[in-house]
Amino acid sequence: MSLLPPLPLPAGLRARQLDGSASTLSYHIIEAGHRDSPLLILLHGFPELAYSWRKIMPSLAAAGYYAVAFDQRGYGRTRGWDTRPFHSVDFKSFAQTSLVRDVIILANTLGYQKVNAIIGHDFGCVPASLCALARPDMFERVILMGHPFFGIPGFEEAAAQKAQQLDMHKGLCELPQPKKHYRWYYSTGDASEDMSPPSGLKDFLRGYFHLKSADARNDPQPIGSTTAQELDKLPHYYIMPVGLGMRDTIAQSMTSEEQSNMLQRSQRWLPDSDLQVYVDQFARTTFQGGLNWYRVSTDPALQRDLDIFAGKNMEVPCLFMAGTKDWLLHQTPNSVERMKRACSDFHGPIMVEDAGHWVQQEQPEKVAEEVLKFLKET
Repeated sequence: MSLLPPLPLPAGLRARQLDGSASTLSYHIIEAGHRDSPLLILLHGFPELAYSWRKIMPSLAAAGYYAVAFDQRGYGRTRGWDTRPFHSVDFKSFAQTSLVRDVIILANTLGYQKVNAIIGHDFGCVPASLCALARPDMFERVILMGHPFFGIPGFEEAAAQKAQQLDMHKGLCELPQPKKHYRWYYSTGDASEDMSPPSGLKDFLRGYFHLKSADARNDPQPIGSTTAQELDKLPHYYIMPVGLGMRDTIAQSMTSEEQSNMLQRSQRWLPDSDLQVYVDQFARTTFQGGLNWYRVSTDPALQRDLDIFAGKNMEVPCLFMAGTKDWLLHQTPNSVERMKRACSDFHGPIMVEDAGHWVQQEQPEKVAEEVLKFLKET
């Protein structure tokens, strides 16, 4: 791989490559704090990078922790994952237990047998939850931002969910203005090419980050069921017009945003210099590596490795937090109640004011404060 320019990191953060002897991956990590301090591992979501944790890591290190974020399998400057296109890739290498294995190997390579807390945001909450579920002896706490954990369904429940999903897709197609669910769109072979245009990637990502932030017209409300009529209340970046890809969906939604005000507001938490990091990385890798996670998550045949955890509850302390302007919590009815049932020691939810989906970037001081409070109290 050709030499890549250094990342524009805040003072006190360091970036390097780390080869795991038991893994095919060469991890690109960002670290803060001292190696002999309690370890925190931070897992980013989509379409993000380890860089997404840059704003809270200095506070975690200042409080006496060794904080490590890494570009996960399929992302950024981490190497060694299957880079083949959609129709050739081995999706089993992106199985959710493989993502857990990546984290365990990273911790061991860093010299740790215990992780004080694993922290996930967005899709990073999935491997974070599974790490804590599978290895409560190793991962002592888990913090989830935005993406809830409902447990691994039992076999009869999983069959019922599959039938419910078929009804959902049929109902969305039969709406007066037909729609489709973004997770299943992300699972198609067309999604990466649609989202990785030869030009306009910066505009696409600026719009994507903006529309899910507190700066956009987001007013999240619980839905009563997963029927098409209820799901149609979600923004178009979740329930998409059936004839559009995500790039055109974002462009269409951005037409209702006042451009000068949007740019001024979003620059406060995601200036162009920071946005360019994401633009450069996804221009180089495309989105396919991250989209492979969605392909696995929507195909029951690729999730059989999770059967060994069917019906198991989270045992370690679990904190959930989200922005008050984040719709993700409301994609599923009764999310908080379901989390409480799935987690034996549930804390939260902490709802962060003036934050949308990108909570740790939009309100890093508040997020760091809540993280440190939870670590201290548990």
